[in-house]
Amino acid sequence: MINSIFRAPLSFFDITPSSRILNRSSTDQSTVDTDIPYRVAGLAFALIQLFSVIFLMSYVAWKIFLLFVIILAISMWYQEYYITTARELARMVGIKKAPIQHHFSESIAGAVTIRSFNQEHRFIVKNLDLIDDYSRVTFHNYATMEWLCARINFLFNLVFFIVLIILVSLPRSAISPSLAGLAATYGLNLNVLQAWVIWNLCNVENKMISVERILQYSKVPSEAPLVIEGSRPEPRWPTNGTIELENLHFRYRPILPMVLKGVTCTFPGGKKIGVVGRTGSGKSTLIQALFRVVDPSEGRILIDGLDICKIGLMDLRSRLGIIPQDPTLFQGTMRTNLDPLNQHSDFEIWEVLSKCHLKEIVRQDPRLLDTPVAEDGENWSVGQRQLLCLARALLKKRKILVLDEATASVDTATDNVIQRTIREETSGCTVITVAHRIPTVIDNDLVLVLNEGKIVEYDSPAHLLSDQSSAFSKLVSEFLRRTTKTDPS
Repeated sequence: MINSIFRAPLSFFDITPSSRILNRSSTDQSTVDTDIPYRVAGLAFALIQLFSVIFLMSYVAWKIFLLFVIILAISMWYQEYYITTARELARMVGIKKAPIQHHFSESIAGAVTIRSFNQEHRFIVKNLDLIDDYSRVTFHNYATMEWLCARINFLFNLVFFIVLIILVSLPRSAISPSLAGLAATYGLNLNVLQAWVIWNLCNVENKMISVERILQYSKVPSEAPLVIEGSRPEPRWPTNGTIELENLHFRYRPILPMVLKGVTCTFPGGKKIGVVGRTGSGKSTLIQALFRVVDPSEGRILIDGLDICKIGLMDLRSRLGIIPQDPTLFQGTMRTNLDPLNQHSDFEIWEVLSKCHLKEIVRQDPRLLDTPVAEDGENWSVGQRQLLCLARALLKKRKILVLDEATASVDTATDNVIQRTIREETSGCTVITVAHRIPTVIDNDLVLVLNEGKIVEYDSPAHLLSDQSSAFSKLVSEFLRRTTKTDPS
């Protein structure tokens, strides 16, 4: 299951809450590893004892065996009748538990925002509703078990009563009193043993839902192969950085509408291209298609003449650099975040830190490159985190660099540092910038304007700005108006 999840396409994580994955990899896995073996062992032990008692009592009076056969048949009928409902209830218990974990984790992560907007009561009520839903299903799950046990207990108490009557009514010549007493003594445990057998048998049946849920995630479709041995690119690929989009159609899942609709254009190697458009126009989707988050529905993407869908994902993604909108840092040190695979020397790391204006900040800590980085980089500001992502991208020295609205959440000063560093350090590289702030692409060589997944304009910024009726000119005007309203000084 873990291997399947790690190899699942990124779209799987878009539609699957993290709490559901956590629930299956913790609760369900623990059930399979510990609870089911314990229940199976208890069932086997109880069955041995129960059949031993039945054998002993039948040996004393063989007619009792016929009675046991009838009662066991009735018990199995009850158990089959019960398990159909119990299996669905056990499945619902697992389904209702995941939303509680998801809501609880989200409430903790957003506690500051919840308090800021005075929404504590709404979230408490929502949490209680989820707990009520879970408790309701859990109650019925245990109630069905008690329903079964009550009927089985009654049956075996009735059997024991009839057995006692038979043993007492038999003449001394037919059975030794000592044997009759021994059978009756063992029969006293009959009720406990049958309850233990039924309890463990039903528990094993219910816990098998965890096996079913794990197998479901074990069959999650995987991404394309990491490496395709017969179709590996040259070690220095891409050498030019030219990207060709040919009739590109893209959707995230088969049931969803097209996001990119017949995009055809060429990003010349060594040029800086800005991608702009309104929200939902397909800007970030274009970048996801480039990294094969989901393979195109139609068309193809060529990098230096090589179709990216014909090579492995590792060969593709390792040759591209990206600075995401949300800076991603991992718990560890400065060195492990910049160079997790230990492929670069300390000199190279210090060099990129200097280029990103972080060298002096890192030197303030006596641990230098072993300076700790908290989970998600919480001990660094948003601007510093983005600069660290820039340093990581520059350290890889890739021919193609993608900025997915990399400066959307940073201040203007950090934005200027990032833009200046990119201009100075990416000479000869193909730089694709998905722009949130329109001025960041004004000095680019080309600008691609998207709208509803289609190309509206694709030309140099100067040429597009010279036409006041162009879509790019209108976007620039809207941006300037918003900027003026938010900063009247």
